[in-house]
Amino acid sequence: QVQLVESGGGLVQAGGSLRLSCAASGRILSSYNMGWFRQAPGKEREFVAAISWSGGSTYYADSVKGRFTISGDNAKNTVYLQMNSLKPEDTAVYYCNVVRLATMTPTGSWGQGTQVTVSS
Repeated sequence: QVQLVESGGGLVQAGGSLRLSCAASGRILSSYNMGWFRQAPGKEREFVAAISWSGGSTYYADSVKGRFTISGDNAKNTVYLQMNSLKPEDTAVYYCNVVRLATMTPTGSWGQGTQVTVSS
């Protein structure tokens, strides 16, 4: 089973940027579609972005389209989420997971996530 560890979160002012990393225990990008999800306080976990196993296709939630970019590095077994023009409503714990592209739903176990806090 793939084990995932998220990092890169922090406190940033609105309009700022962060890059999140998701390090995997194995070769993920050549085998799995990967995605980022987030959970804000008092809300359900929601889909943010996904990348196909070939890296050829990316998908985004409407709320982050044009501001966030998902990418992967096969050599490092790592998936990234570059977040620009951050807004206070982006505040959440961010998680990565294997994703089923047909439904944009997670299929694996959750890691500990990484906290992103955007101040206004």
